[in-house]
Amino acid sequence: MARVTNSDTLPYVDSRYELGMLASQRVRDLNGGVRPVVEPKGDKPTVVALREIASGDLDINQVRHEFVESYKEQPKSAEDLEVKSEDPKLKHYDEELEDSLSDSVVPEEEFVPEEDDNTPDEDESEE
Repeated sequence: MARVTNSDTLPYVDSRYELGMLASQRVRDLNGGVRPVVEPKGDKPTVVALREIASGDLDINQVRHEFVESYKEQPKSAEDLEVKSEDPKLKHYDEELEDSLSDSVVPEEEFVPEEDDNTPDEDESEE
């Protein structure tokens, strides 16, 4: 297969839109170190992914599943949210950022919303 066309892949996918999604997922897999199903022959990962889909040897349902899972939100733990740098040069910036964030927090009891300029004054509403 010298060149892969959409028509070569459509027997294995439902639409060109799905082809784009599945090919992009397969490229991420290939870039992550997964072995290709077809011989790469020096092609770029995008071409290899399309050739894999067109060959019919790729488990399309598995790629669909991986695609859906890649977009599911993963819960974040408190440890993941707080990242501190080990580099002494960057520690200074971490501390500076923390200080500026803690200084900018206004306690709820001190918060006074600004008046909206679009609301009519009491004098104007009486007219």
